Amino acid sequence: MAKTLEEEANGAVVYQITDDPLEKSNIYCEQPYCSADSRVFVYERQNPKLGPNYNEYVTCEFGTWKSEVIGQGLRAPGMSHTGIFYYRHVREGKCLELRRVDLATGEWEVIFEFPEDFQHRGMDTVSPDERYYAYGVTLSLEPQMFGIELLDLKTGTRDLIHTDPDICNPHTQFEPTWGKQIMVQHNRGCKVLPDGTRAIIFGEQGATEFLLDIPSGKVTRLQVGEPYTPSIVGHEAWIAGTNEILLTVRAPNARGLHSPEEWYFAEGDYTPEKGNLLGVKAGGPPRIVSRGYRFNHLGTSPCGRYFFADDWQGSGKLILGSIQTGKNAVVCDARTSILVKKAHPHAYASPDMRWLVFTSDLSGQPQIHVASIPPDLVSGLN
Repeated sequence: MAKTLEEEANGAVVYQITDDPLEKSNIYCEQPYCSADSRVFVYERQNPKLGPNYNEYVTCEFGTWKSEVIGQGLRAPGMSHTGIFYYRHVREGKCLELRRVDLATGEWEVIFEFPEDFQHRGMDTVSPDERYYAYGVTLSLEPQMFGIELLDLKTGTRDLIHTDPDICNPHTQFEPTWGKQIMVQHNRGCKVLPDGTRAIIFGEQGATEFLLDIPSGKVTRLQVGEPYTPSIVGHEAWIAGTNEILLTVRAPNARGLHSPEEWYFAEGDYTPEKGNLLGVKAGGPPRIVSRGYRFNHLGTSPCGRYFFADDWQGSGKLILGSIQTGKNAVVCDARTSILVKKAHPHAYASPDMRWLVFTSDLSGQPQIHVASIPPDLVSGLN
């Protein structure tokens, strides 16, 4: 049952939404997992009865905190800026159903059937017109090779549009306004074990991003990561209506744990004071969007005006900022064991900018939390 934890000096009220012992996650921060009307959000929890890597998806209503299980499926679901949620449901001995759920109404339908042995990898993404669905696939582990597959939901055809040995964690994301490209995370030098476990998340070159044209698969490289900037951290999101991507790069003097190995932020020009939150477009150098914190996980609002992020030091200040002005403000502190991967805050704001959803293990294990966002805090960013 939800309970009020504290009221911040800025007027934000923090609520703990869950308290059961089941493992759970607010999924990921790069965009809101909310209905378009900001009435509900969705989180995942692992029920031991369902087996490993298979979750219950639960909607929760902001303010009343009423919750409802809307489905069961595999991890790495898809989400659109219009509040449509996608997940893969296992029908044993038959197939993997791709299910579409309108979070505003709760109505769902099966829109495609994958073969049961489908080798999915990474995050799913859908084009804004819902014509195409893209995701990573494992082609081979000995030798190592991965791909990006494009599902045409109109014709039902699946096409492999790109292959690369270093896209073990592709984070595929459709550009959310026109849907002509997807971004792909390029973990150069990554190593994956024969059982599919990542042994090295990236090598000396570090990670970068590239774009794929849809449906042709034409590649466009971006000027982030070595040799242009320090390696990207691995968290990125499109800024709606701009053809620009928001991302974080490594900043000096911080030590973190990025499973499964320790890593260190590289020395360079992207200190918190100078800014490690960057915007980048095809064909040009990146720009610094905001300063003052060691930004790590991030996301953007569907309107394209705001970002949300955590400060990767201490116990994780949760920050809202303006992409246009660069101004930012702390909503609250996640008060979490930030080096524990399952306790990463992964904060995101509801589309109406009234609520901030995040994970914290303040109670002893990761639980879903929500903070109200003071209206004056948002207006002060503009």
